[in-house]
Amino acid sequence: MAKINPLEFIQQVRTEVSKVTWPTRRETTITTVMVFLMVAFATVFFFLADQIMSQGVALLLGIGG
Repeated sequence: MAKINPLEFIQQVRTEVSKVTWPTRRETTITTVMVFLMVAFATVFFFLADQIMSQGVALLLGIGG
């Protein structure tokens, strides 16, 4: 196992972090809003699908009225 000098390691980390392309505040905001919208749409979709399947099973088993 190779041993790395802690100072050399920190220097390598700083070099790699400087290569990262960080998103702008606008990009982060848009992405966050899109995630919340998709979660809301998925919530409504699965709620409706669950209700429809529940009614279908109740009718199939004869316990729905």
